[in-house]
Amino acid sequence: MSMLLRSTVTVIALVFILVCVSPSPGSGAEKVINLRLAHFMAVTTPQVKLHQEWAKEVEKRTQGRVKITVYPGATLMPVAQTYDGVTKGVADIGYGIFTYHRGRFPLTEVLDLPLGYKSDYVPTYLVNEYYKKFKPKELEDVKVLFLDAHGPGFLHMRKPVNRLEDIKGVKIRASGLSAKIISALGASPVSLPVTEAYDALAKGVTEGITLPDGGIYTWGLTDVVKYHIRNYSTAYTSAFYTVMNKQKWESLPKDIQQIIDKLDEEWIDKVALMWARDHEEFGRDILKKKGNKFIELSKEEDARWGKLMKPILDDYVKSMKEKNLPGEEALRFCQDYLRKNDK
Repeated sequence: MSMLLRSTVTVIALVFILVCVSPSPGSGAEKVINLRLAHFMAVTTPQVKLHQEWAKEVEKRTQGRVKITVYPGATLMPVAQTYDGVTKGVADIGYGIFTYHRGRFPLTEVLDLPLGYKSDYVPTYLVNEYYKKFKPKELEDVKVLFLDAHGPGFLHMRKPVNRLEDIKGVKIRASGLSAKIISALGASPVSLPVTEAYDALAKGVTEGITLPDGGIYTWGLTDVVKYHIRNYSTAYTSAFYTVMNKQKWESLPKDIQQIIDKLDEEWIDKVALMWARDHEEFGRDILKKKGNKFIELSKEEDARWGKLMKPILDDYVKSMKEKNLPGEEALRFCQDYLRKNDK
């Protein structure tokens, strides 16, 4: 066989092999699944960075079969529309706050009650354990990926507070459930957007605000509130959700669903650490460097504050009974969990 003939045969053989092993348009080659995640926080926040890390990990573990693009800063939709936006398919995945949909998730509102949170980590673990335990019907229209919650929500003031009498009638910025907490303590809640809190505090329109420690730094309030009250017995949290469009989830191959489920279970530890280290601890360090003061209520005084929360808890249980929801069981579960784990 001549050299020319051998070369021709070799080329034909290589072409044949490539045709056999290369996927044809109708061979069922798997396409990359592109998903959009709507996020309401700014791109520089630890919450966005953690979701971007999660998205990269999904891509890595699925070997590039799933790619998720995170849209921060409410560029896809406002936070108040996130949940509906996910159910309607405007976004495939969404990150939002339950409290922005007051009344829509009645049983889950148990997590925002003044349960006396102490640890920065525990709220995130509690919200996920609550979901596993109750699997509330109010969340059945989405695929819940994972949940999280910020550290204890405290009282932050322009002036020192050591007793209930120090805040009687005092105007304090609070909204939603935290407004009920402030009213129960004898102060006067003022409802206004947190974005307007700085001016209100700087001008003395309000004398304080309820937020977790990290929130004081996040919203630029370190110069207008100088005293940070450790009112543990009335401390609350706000629960956040990362959910996926249910139809989109069900369309994913089973092995990809299993990969994401496993990752989400692992991710709870990362989210809890993010809130504790990058939000609450970071915020407290800034406040300390500013020379701000942290006021620990006496054990007896803190108990006084705590007793005033009972009507709020009772109202929740009563409201859930009227809706035929297991509110009493949910409240007891949360209180027992905190008693055992939040010390």
